[in-house]
Amino acid sequence: ASSARRGCFGCVNALVVSSRRRERKNAPREKFLVAILLRITAIALHQQLITIMKFATLTLAAAVSASFISVQGFAPVSSFARPSSSALKSTIEAPPERVAPGAGWEPEWEDREGLPVDEFLKSDESRPDLSGMWECPLTRWDSEGIDVVKAQREAKKVPHCPLELRATPAMNAQGIDYFSKNQKKIRADLLKYGAIWLRGFDLMKDVNGFRDMHEALGMDPCLDPLHSSGLRKFASERDALYEEVNKPSLRGHYIGLHCESTAKRTAAYAAFVCFQRATEGGGRFIVADGAAILAEIDTKVLQKLYDRKIRISVSNLDIPPALPGFLKEGIKGAVDKAVAPKFDMDLEMIYESDGKPGRLQAVECAESPINRHPVTGLPVWFNNAHNHARKLRDRRPCGVPEVGMTEVFYADTMEPLTLEDCNEIKRASEKHITALPMEPGDVLLVDNYRALHGRDVFNGDRFHAVSWFTWDDNEEWRGDEKRIVEKNSMNKAINSMMDWLPKDFESNQS
Repeated sequence: ASSARRGCFGCVNALVVSSRRRERKNAPREKFLVAILLRITAIALHQQLITIMKFATLTLAAAVSASFISVQGFAPVSSFARPSSSALKSTIEAPPERVAPGAGWEPEWEDREGLPVDEFLKSDESRPDLSGMWECPLTRWDSEGIDVVKAQREAKKVPHCPLELRATPAMNAQGIDYFSKNQKKIRADLLKYGAIWLRGFDLMKDVNGFRDMHEALGMDPCLDPLHSSGLRKFASERDALYEEVNKPSLRGHYIGLHCESTAKRTAAYAAFVCFQRATEGGGRFIVADGAAILAEIDTKVLQKLYDRKIRISVSNLDIPPALPGFLKEGIKGAVDKAVAPKFDMDLEMIYESDGKPGRLQAVECAESPINRHPVTGLPVWFNNAHNHARKLRDRRPCGVPEVGMTEVFYADTMEPLTLEDCNEIKRASEKHITALPMEPGDVLLVDNYRALHGRDVFNGDRFHAVSWFTWDDNEEWRGDEKRIVEKNSMNKAINSMMDWLPKDFESNQS
């Protein structure tokens, strides 16, 4: 970055010196104003470039972090449905109304009590430290040669997701032994249903009981796929437990359906736990079956998306459009070489993909929206379009700063998905959402290649957490990478910055 600054400043400075020499020989005195203006411009560009480079890392971090973030049971829903306005130019006649998405199934709350914060987060220091966990495994892609019509027929046969496993007094009395004795059945049901809602268990009301549960099930923790992005900080690092997206700055942000994955890395399984439900309402955890969505979506739309593939932008860095081309290319190169590699993603820096002049976007490589499950071979809807499509984010509660507003493109033309295709993704996805009223001790086990998850908006304080798991029965798929220490310092630095980032709640460009 410093080389780029010196180079850009030097080029403009050379023009100034050359201009002065010519003017001293045969130009009127007034023309010296040109040289003065050029020098002022050079200084301004120099300072702007310094600012841009200082914020480049934070910009990408905020974007990636924000990317991976029927409302009933709290009142009123209309408080989250508000009209939008924006200083940004819109490509539609009027800003869309923001409406909180619905859900196909909304179980009732039961108002179960939890433990105080100082109790549920107290780790047992006598237990082994799990902080040196496995790296998140590489994504298992098997997406070639899929017959879309046949895949939809196959996907229609799956049972409802999630399976609800409600604790009885006898089950609670067994504690950890219940999970040890039923390990094989629970793991088999996780593959069959895609997710299991463990409801009403007392064991998992604190960090230690939650760890007892997943260890009894034989699950092997790994890093978050985007550990370095700052999306989640650790709730209890020695217990391999991340805090979910509970940040006050993002509680008004609806996190759409997504797999915890990038084109490069995907956790095999997840266990989401509730220690404290939102104190002033909301905060349902949403989950949907990727197989059910695949079966539901219009066949023509699905075929088009499969044939064309998709690409997802995860960052916006707005460069002044009037900057000279060589300077913009210098910024692009500096960000590409110095910033993007710090994120464990395959990113390409591209200017103006969404049509906004001067916008530099970090875009993932092309990927199929359909993938076969690595274990079962079942074709599933395996992508994050419901969460990342700008046209959907602009129409629901959104608390992401503009730098973190994402977009989904057709990979062959780099054009954003049409509103019609986005609406079909929305319809098919939200029909199969179960909006879980998770309460203290509840856990949702998720097969990350089968089920998609998200989170509704909430008020007050909320404390959910999550552990990610690698392949415990396949060493080749798991890999031999252990935790990369350099990632953690970036995670901590970015987390400390997230809460003071400006929020663009009403941005609209779709």
